[in-house]
Amino acid sequence: MSKLKPYYIYIIGILILALSIVISITYGVKSVGLSDVVDAILNRNIDAYNVSVVQARIPRTLFGLVAGASLSISGVLMQSVTRNPIADPSILGVNTGASLFIVFGIAFFNIQSKLSYVGLAFVGGMITAILVYKLASSGYSGPTPIKLAIAGAATSIALSSIINIILMPNSNVMTTYRFWQIGSIGGASYEDILLIMPITIASIIVSLLLSENLNILLLSDEAAISLGLNLNRTRLIAAFCGVFLCATTTALAGPISFVGLMVPHFIRLVIGSNHIHLIICSGLYGSSILILSDVLGRILGRPGELESGIMTALIGAPVFVFIIRKAKVQSL
Repeated sequence: MSKLKPYYIYIIGILILALSIVISITYGVKSVGLSDVVDAILNRNIDAYNVSVVQARIPRTLFGLVAGASLSISGVLMQSVTRNPIADPSILGVNTGASLFIVFGIAFFNIQSKLSYVGLAFVGGMITAILVYKLASSGYSGPTPIKLAIAGAATSIALSSIINIILMPNSNVMTTYRFWQIGSIGGASYEDILLIMPITIASIIVSLLLSENLNILLLSDEAAISLGLNLNRTRLIAAFCGVFLCATTTALAGPISFVGLMVPHFIRLVIGSNHIHLIICSGLYGSSILILSDVLGRILGRPGELESGIMTALIGAPVFVFIIRKAKVQSL
């Protein structure tokens, strides 16, 4: 198919994101009017119930924006580093590895700090990503999409078993983990957003600075080396940024799956594999997808709500099947 100009994709993405933010603030278990939104922003009529609802939704929406962009860009980086169209934090087991280390810290060291959660999630995610890639690289033909998916699934199952072993004797940790593992952006506060913003912004900036090297990385190793690219350094920096972006979101929201898979894949189909455009557009549309998934969960789950992690899984699972059928065993 012919590729659209990135200029149009940027404009559409910004408009969709703006609309998503408005919808997220105004619609949910209880819908509110635009006047309530204005009052909440201007801090007027703060005793009114609708204004309180809006004020509670604003940090949730902002966190959805940051988390969706982080997961999508993380998916772009993992797909580029592995040259694999189905690489994704959830498919590669990174989410499960991050979860294991957080559970370990809570159960054995009584860690409660959100910053400690982020650090544990990063270490667990990075170790798991390396393990899965090494497993998929063994044997004939190297790390193909199918082998990566199988290695990621097997590793996730093994790590989930270890998590269950840790949780079973400790009902308090199990209760906390049971709600966290579903994946939700609903519990975020302004403090949480401020905590992860420096890591997120730094990782995205480094990713954008790496964009030309990531373009070269799509070539064969021999061609990339002949162009003067340091393969190991580029892959290591990109992998660190990808895991950092995934870990910060996972630490605070729980493991939200498939956003990092489906968004970069379809953006690549529309505008191609130029990473400067791919990273920016994936960030825009990833934010919109996660925010709208959260809104959909609130509407469909009335009077309660369906967590955003459930909604992204429902949307992403068919997309994953489509990508597997399309990609077969080909790499990027």
